[in-house]
Amino acid sequence: QVQLVESGGGLVQPGGSLRLSCAASGIISSSRTMAWYRQAPWKQREMVGLITSLGITTYADSVKGRFTISRDNRKNTVYLQMSSLKPEDTGLYFCNVMSWWGQGTQVTVSS
Repeated sequence: QVQLVESGGGLVQPGGSLRLSCAASGIISSSRTMAWYRQAPWKQREMVGLITSLGITTYADSVKGRFTISRDNRKNTVYLQMSSLKPEDTGLYFCNVMSWWGQGTQVTVSS
């Protein structure tokens, strides 16, 4: 059974940084495209970015240049490094692979 467990969320001031982790089990994350999504209150879930099995990354325009996705194949974990955070980055962040989703980790950007 595939499980994705996100962690690393929290409260951060505008301009700050956070690193989210997505630990995968039941699947070899390096062999799949892994994606990060987020959902703000009263908004649709949107894709933040993804990393392919070849290590190619793609980002939403809203986070390009500020967020970076990486992976540690030994730990079967994918990361989302977020910098220069803005209040509009607030939301529940989810990890996704194929049809599987994690439970999400909350990121709140506020002064």
